[in-house]
Amino acid sequence: MTRAAAVDCGTNSIRLLIADVEGNNVVDVVRCMRIVRLGQGVDATGRFADEALERVFTACDEFSELIREHGPMPVRFAATSASRDVGNRDEFFAGVQQRLGITPEVISGNDEAALSFLGATAGVASRIDGGLPQPVLVMDLGGGSTELVVGSDTVDGGYSMNIGCVRMTERHITSDPVSAENIAAIEADVDAAFDEAAKHVDIASARALVGVAGTITTITAAALGLEAYQPDVIHGAQLSREQADRAVQDLLSATSAARAQLPYMHPGRVDVIVGGAIVYRRLVHRIEQAVGHSIPLITSEADILDGIAIDLAQRTA
Repeated sequence: MTRAAAVDCGTNSIRLLIADVEGNNVVDVVRCMRIVRLGQGVDATGRFADEALERVFTACDEFSELIREHGPMPVRFAATSASRDVGNRDEFFAGVQQRLGITPEVISGNDEAALSFLGATAGVASRIDGGLPQPVLVMDLGGGSTELVVGSDTVDGGYSMNIGCVRMTERHITSDPVSAENIAAIEADVDAAFDEAAKHVDIASARALVGVAGTITTITAAALGLEAYQPDVIHGAQLSREQADRAVQDLLSATSAARAQLPYMHPGRVDVIVGGAIVYRRLVHRIEQAVGHSIPLITSEADILDGIAIDLAQRTA
């Protein structure tokens, strides 16, 4: 068993997992998440905002203490969509290096897809009676990008699309509640991205969809009518498209103030959940059209963070 520390720095959040890993089995020691909105304004400016960097660095100070407390161990810091797009990455790299002693690794869309697949499928398979139907399609819906990756025991194909909850919110949402025009604009972006993804991923082969990351887990909490955010209930939950559609529509119909009162809603997701929910709903519809029939919509609390930890432990064991 190998202890490893994985940091996933995305467009909306930064997360730490310290875990004991054996094979594909992950036993949490520490798992925490901070909403830092690193991608704030990146779609428009091409740069990290100063205040966004400060939020990331504050989280890194906290993570550094936890890693020292539970170490020594190998550490990997993976930076995803927002970090591919900016002109001031050196400032970001230097701040992380100063606090954690490692240089962030800006992973490619293909690597992100593969790590998401590894973490999601390893984490949720034991929750499904009879195991996951194969091949499985994993959807990792992040702040700046969304990955689609299909495979059975290993990845057969993956693609990273520049659509995510923060990017779509900043680009298109101008009213509260969201307007029909805003929804149509996001769906047009999703359709264009999906059409390109379908050239690289055999979506029609999928027999189940595993969705990961905060947008999808929050929609699942809404669909289940939870009175609090309950990871153990959400992990492995299966929804029909109709259940998912109803939950999304409820979120779209609510004002920001009303969403903030939902018992399962993280405060850092209130303003971006609508953009993410539109992306999820449209992708699910397009995926089922490609497959030709309904498929199980499975939600996993395990995701790219778990994949990073598994991959790191395997490489350093």
